[in-house]
Amino acid sequence: MANTPTLSVVVPCYHIESYLPETVTSLVNNARDDFEFLFVEDRSTKDRTYEALLALTRRLGNSRIVRHENNGGLATARNTGIDLAEGRYLTFLDGDDWLAPGYLARLVDMIERFDADFVRTDHVQVTGVERALHRAPEGRRHTLLDPRSSILPVDDTTMVDYPYAWAGIYHRRLLDRGLLRFHDGLRTAEDRPWIWDLHRRAESYVVASLHGVFYRRGLAGSLTQIGDVRQLDFFRSFDLVLGELAADPEAGRLRAKALRNFCVVIAHQLLDRRRFERGVAVRLKRLAAEALGAMSEEELSEAVVGMGEERIHVLRRVRGGMKGVAA
Repeated sequence: MANTPTLSVVVPCYHIESYLPETVTSLVNNARDDFEFLFVEDRSTKDRTYEALLALTRRLGNSRIVRHENNGGLATARNTGIDLAEGRYLTFLDGDDWLAPGYLARLVDMIERFDADFVRTDHVQVTGVERALHRAPEGRRHTLLDPRSSILPVDDTTMVDYPYAWAGIYHRRLLDRGLLRFHDGLRTAEDRPWIWDLHRRAESYVVASLHGVFYRRGLAGSLTQIGDVRQLDFFRSFDLVLGELAADPEAGRLRAKALRNFCVVIAHQLLDRRRFERGVAVRLKRLAAEALGAMSEEELSEAVVGMGEERIHVLRRVRGGMKGVAA
C-alpha cells in the first residue's frame, strides 16, 4: 500500500476453518484501497485454518497473514495484529464472525465525523439460525461523550459490561498513549481490563446505532463453551482491573462497579459449573471463595444489589456469611 491506510482490521483466527469463507467474503464486501486486513493465525492444530486463509485471502486486497510459532490465545493474537497495524484507525473482527456489506466505511465515517478517541456500536448475535440485535447499554447516541460518564451506576448495565472489542473502532492516538493493547496470555475475559482502561483513560467516545457486526454465539469449539482451565482466566482478568483501579482518583466509586462485574461473572460460572472438568470445577470453587473472601460484607452488599436470589444464593454457598445481603 503506497499511502498510510485509513483503517487496519485485525482478525485473530484459531480453529475456524469452516467459518472463514463467510468471514473473508464479508471483508471483500467491505474492502477499500485504503483499508488493510491483518489475519493472525494462532497456530491451529485441529483443522486447516492457516491453509484456508492462504487460499481465501487471494481475493482480498491489502491483506496479510501472520502465523504464530505457538498458540498464545486471543489477547496475544490481537496484540500481534495491533503491532503490525499501520492504519489511522483500528478495529477487530473475530475469525468466525462476519460484517454487513459497507459496514467498515460507515464505521470510519462515524469516527471521522466526531474526531472521537473511539466509537462503540451495537451488534447482531447469531445463535444457529436465530438473530437478535444487542444494543450497547448507553442511551446517548451520536454525540461526543466522556468515557468515564458511562461506567456507573453500580447496579445497572453500563458500557464496561459491554466489553466486546469488535463492536467499535479506535483512533491510533490511543495506541500512542499506551492504550488499546491487551494483557498478553489472557485466553478468556481478555476484554475486561481493556474496556475498563479505555473508559477510564480515553478522553472522548461516541455510541453509534450501527448494526453491521454479526457475532456467532454458542459454537462448539468456542472457549465460552469449553469447560477447561482456560475459562478461569477471568479471575486474573478482574485482578488486573482491580489492581489498575487502585491508583485512579475515583478508585472508591469505580471499585464498587468492578466488584459488581466480578460477582456477576463468578455467579454465572458457578451456576454453569457442570460443564467444567471435575478438577477445574474444584479450582473454580476455591478461587471464587478466595475472591469473594477478599471483599468486605459492605462491599458485597453493594455489589450484589438486584442480582437475584439464585445468584446471591450460589455466592453465599461459596463464601459463607452474607447474612445481611438481600436479593
